[in-house]
Amino acid sequence: MNKKKQIADFGQKLMTLDDIEQTSTLIANEAKMLLNSERCSIFIADEEDGILWTKLSDGIGRIVISLSSGIVGDTYMRAIPQIVNDPYNDPRFLSNIDKKSGFTTKNIITVPIFNSKRKVMGIIQLLNKSRTDFDEKDLDTLTFFANYVSGSLELALLKSK
Repeated sequence: MNKKKQIADFGQKLMTLDDIEQTSTLIANEAKMLLNSERCSIFIADEEDGILWTKLSDGIGRIVISLSSGIVGDTYMRAIPQIVNDPYNDPRFLSNIDKKSGFTTKNIITVPIFNSKRKVMGIIQLLNKSRTDFDEKDLDTLTFFANYVSGSLELALLKSK
């Protein structure tokens, strides 16, 4: 199935949800399928407290980092998507999270999620693409996907407050 059609079909499911837990889970599972990745985390920006925190983080408890920490923080601060195919050699990589969870990150893709005011409200991060590294095509797909889910995620966040 073509990726954009797959995303459109997924959108019909997404429209029926307004709970942040269900919405996050559906978004993460779809993102992992789209890019054939092992894990997905959705980080939510909390400017008041100066943190990014995970609403959903596969295989590990809640992650809380400062707005400028790590690759996710850099993605937030610069508001641009990033691919890091050699994270352990990137000084921004927070290897302590891998140590704590016992997970080994092989490659990372991060994309900002913008709210209706075009301000970054979160970051979607995928880890460990199967068999290959992330590439520009993946970046295009995940950017399209993040734009597609942003409205539903924003509504779910507003309802959770």
